Amino acid sequence: MYTAAGQPDKEQLVQRFVPLVKRIAYHLMARLPASVQFEDLVQNGMLGLLDAMDRYETGFGAQFETYATQRIRGAMLDGLRENDWLPRNLRRELRRIEAAINQLEHEHGRAPSESELAETLGISLADYQKTLHDARGHQLVYFDDFGGDGDEDFLERHFTDNSADPANIFEDKNVKELLVKAIGRLPEREKLMMALYYEQELNLREIGEVMGVTESRVCQLHSQAIARLRSQLVGDAPLAKKRGKEKTGG
Repeated sequence: MYTAAGQPDKEQLVQRFVPLVKRIAYHLMARLPASVQFEDLVQNGMLGLLDAMDRYETGFGAQFETYATQRIRGAMLDGLRENDWLPRNLRRELRRIEAAINQLEHEHGRAPSESELAETLGISLADYQKTLHDARGHQLVYFDDFGGDGDEDFLERHFTDNSADPANIFEDKNVKELLVKAIGRLPEREKLMMALYYEQELNLREIGEVMGVTESRVCQLHSQAIARLRSQLVGDAPLAKKRGKEKTGG
């Protein structure tokens, strides 16, 4: 896959990695609403692949595939974020859910049940579960509530570096450690679902068969698990900062 001049043949390399782009797109589509087009994900993913080829300097072996996967997924997430497809009222409801999770976890020292969350939010269990279903994919592409001081958000702080993307951001050691701890606090059923999806790479239908529930129910569990993780990552940050100031007398 090299030209006569000894340079990598990009055209052939693109053809080689097109299946990787499509595989990542299919994986994301499983938890995105029907309004998101597969072709749009692929198009953004191809831009990420070309960017990876321009940036990568040490060959196109297995290590390049790992690097390209991050750039492709990051480009897809960027495209989704820019399109801002999620209705504001639904995003507002998700923030209410995350706030309720944070509140009940600190009150009871455990993960709240769906019934407890619905009661706290003042809605029926059916309406709560419908919101979870409608929200699939939201948590994947909106990380803007990882806020810093002032109006600057988490992504804006990292986007000052042109090499940063959502995938790279979550490679940060501190974020990974917090995420691992948060996953460890998930209810066992949601922890199993996350492992089947992210480690075993099963699709929603396959996970439903393993867990004995419908595909729609798996979607709800996924949205709820991510909401719990976001609640812990975002909600604990101000508390940790406050405790640090108290210890230092600030």
